Amino acid sequence: MKVRNQKGFTLIELLIVVAIIGIIAAIAVPGLLRARMSGNEASAIGSMRAVSSANSAYSAAAGNGGYAIALATLGDACGKVGQGFLPKDMTPAAGTVLKSGYDVTLASGGADAGPVDCNDVPTELDYYGTASPAQAGSTGNRFFGVSAAATVFQNSGPAAPSYTDMAAGGGATATPIQ
Repeated sequence: MKVRNQKGFTLIELLIVVAIIGIIAAIAVPGLLRARMSGNEASAIGSMRAVSSANSAYSAAAGNGGYAIALATLGDACGKVGQGFLPKDMTPAAGTVLKSGYDVTLASGGADAGPVDCNDVPTELDYYGTASPAQAGSTGNRFFGVSAAATVFQNSGPAAPSYTDMAAGGGATATPIQ
């Protein structure tokens, strides 16, 4: 009887390798998703700081002391010369921009009307910017907000920090980010 010289892997050996790869993937994927969520949250904090800085610069240079209450306004140059205060990827015409898994918005803070800016756009004496996860629990867990006080607040609950709590320096729905 002849003994064959078999080369290669048996089916059992291949199944064991596939099972080991599956176990490693099951361990690694949740960590990668948490890291992605953490990155999205860091980007949302950066977006809130960018909105705050842009609105401060806008108030000083173009808003005559008033603040923009729309992201699109912060993308406009003063007159026909210069550039906007926020990059184009942050200044949609619709009012809300999706950036790194977060919906970033800018709205009225409910303050008094301010003067018109250099482009005859009305301003207000405060603003309310928010960043909310596009899919809570998947793209991020925390909600963020900022106002003219320039402090970024967070909320782990089901909504962005309220303007009232942020104006009071923190509260039931808002804690400042260190």
